Amino acid sequence: MITGVIDSSLRRASGSLFGLAYGDALGKPTEFLTVAEIHRRYGPTGPRELEGDPALVTDDTQMALAVAWALHDAGAHTPETVEPLLRRRFLDWVVSPDNNRAPGTTCLRACAELGRGLPWQQATVAGSKGCGANMRVTPVGLLDVDLDTLAGLAQLQAGLTHGHPTGLAASELTAYAVRLLRDGAGLAELPALLTARAREQRRVYRGDWLGDLWQRPGVDSPAEFIARGWDECLHALHRLDLALGRPDDGDDPCRHTGEGWIAEEALATALLCALRHPDDPVVAIARGATTAGDSDSIAALAGAFVGAAHGTAAWPTDWLTRIEYADQLTALGAAWD
Repeated sequence: MITGVIDSSLRRASGSLFGLAYGDALGKPTEFLTVAEIHRRYGPTGPRELEGDPALVTDDTQMALAVAWALHDAGAHTPETVEPLLRRRFLDWVVSPDNNRAPGTTCLRACAELGRGLPWQQATVAGSKGCGANMRVTPVGLLDVDLDTLAGLAQLQAGLTHGHPTGLAASELTAYAVRLLRDGAGLAELPALLTARAREQRRVYRGDWLGDLWQRPGVDSPAEFIARGWDECLHALHRLDLALGRPDDGDDPCRHTGEGWIAEEALATALLCALRHPDDPVVAIARGATTAGDSDSIAALAGAFVGAAHGTAAWPTDWLTRIEYADQLTALGAAWD
């Protein structure tokens, strides 16, 4: 793992949390539009300004806040401590009157089963690897915990709703990317570092965090189960490397790394947006919002990455008070900075 000198004055945790929300807000009105429609509405560069006061976010930010508060309130970051806090926060979210932002069906279905009191391994949607698991995992990467705990937390929060091994692996990689950036790694280093992590963890099943989640028809061992997820993530990272090896055509990044509706594609396409514009965070999230895919999730993750790299200075100062949930983002960022 590559680390740099952590400069607290950069406020990387705040930059990452606000970046996630800013990207989410920019991508919210473009999520179900074609690129041509986005260009007609916003011009060739896509959306560059927050809309509304406050600028509204989607369930991506809402669920990231649910994860963040569960982690914040945990006295110890163990499976036994964190799981009930995550469950409670997810159930509070599902009945909230603000949960009216076209939430994902996987999260709704799993939360309904969690609400019945089922063990989470039975409540989860076992076949889903939708991006709902890693759109909300950024707070895990901002914690001061060892890498084994980071991996367990990332996979646990994913597994409560998305039980597919790729949802678990992609969530861990997303949190690990945020951790690397928070610790001072450069954006350009991420593809190689994430690929190395995926290869290293390929057959590591975290039974203390996941229990018997691996037991599925046709799966012979925990290692075989989790390897399927890491292999799909490695394929997505390979597509990212191929895209980065070509000149930027300025077109929809989803053409190269996928539309982002599934976990590994959301990670790869968000990274592509961040890596195409490493020194211009607003352009990076605008690029994520100007896609034919899951624009809010792609832009949210891109914002989390560039925000962790640059800190709060990445973002226009007048956005700070205009984004929805600014008070919660400020409190959490201050606690982790």
